Amino acid sequence: MSNEAHDLMDDLDDLLETERAALLSGDLQKLTGLAKRKEALFDALNAIEHVQGDALSLLDVKIKRNQDLLNSALEGIRRVAKRMAAFRRVRASLETYDATGAKKVIDIDPSTSLEKRA
Repeated sequence: MSNEAHDLMDDLDDLLETERAALLSGDLQKLTGLAKRKEALFDALNAIEHVQGDALSLLDVKIKRNQDLLNSALEGIRRVAKRMAAFRRVRASLETYDATGAKKVIDIDPSTSLEKRA
């Protein structure tokens, strides 16, 4: 393996560790800059003809690990967005059921208040 390939793989390994730290800390803005740099490193590695598979297998494990973390972060963001949408619906309407069990939606004027009694 050439020195150039070794240096690129070391740089990619460092970047993957930085990306992991950003994902674990929730620093999602940092990922934007890392993605461009990671893509450049991938392109540079792809341009090199002879890169050992053993060396790439460790990087592959780290890439898959980070992808799992990224997928989890995205799922968390989706859940938060869904929950926020539910809160907005609660503020704008009241869902209840009538005597027959049919769901009824009562729109609420945001300027009025609703008092709940036990």
